[in-house]
Amino acid sequence: MSNIVDPLVRQIATRVRTERERRRWTLARLADASGVSQAMISRIERGESSPTAVVLGKLSAAFQLSVASLLALAEAEGAEAEAEGEGEGEAGAGAVQEGTGERAGQATGVRRAAEVPEWRDPGTGYRRRQITGPHFPAEVAEIRLPAGAHVPYPAAAFAFVRQIVWVLDGHLTFHDGDTVHELDAGDTIELGEPSERAFANTTDTECRYAVVLTRGTRP
Repeated sequence: MSNIVDPLVRQIATRVRTERERRRWTLARLADASGVSQAMISRIERGESSPTAVVLGKLSAAFQLSVASLLALAEAEGAEAEAEGEGEGEAGAGAVQEGTGERAGQATGVRRAAEVPEWRDPGTGYRRRQITGPHFPAEVAEIRLPAGAHVPYPAAAFAFVRQIVWVLDGHLTFHDGDTVHELDAGDTIELGEPSERAFANTTDTECRYAVVLTRGTRP
């Protein structure tokens, strides 16, 4: 068994376990609610397996969270852990300024591209970057969908959110329940009531799109 060293995978592992324990669910209950096996959930929580986009969607749906929310929470935990680690060191040029929440010499809210972790689906090669930070009132993610990839999500993954999909490059085949939308660069679709949905790239080139969502009632 290979060791998973990707920091974001470890953060996802911690977040899944935290969400399960927050609800006082056993592995068996989460498995029943999500349709993901107990063995797989256990491996994910131990950081021994990186969940695919489909598995992550099922777990998010069981928690009544969007995939974007689950990943944003995981990233936030990683950032907080990193900040705590830095806070234990000596004060200096990299120290956080007291009462400002920003590093010396840096503008508030600046996130460099190289600092934003990218999550990669080991099953399809789907890549996702969380553009907004955990305290921003909307969640924005950038997704790169490889040629031939097909990523389905259950309806519960879209509960409690208002969401827009905006195609930036390429062509996206979007399945919204029984309806199929063919979307080109510049096209957007605002999602309505939750339904089973799938993102597919039926072309031979990568598709890049953004997902923008706001949360309604938090479970």
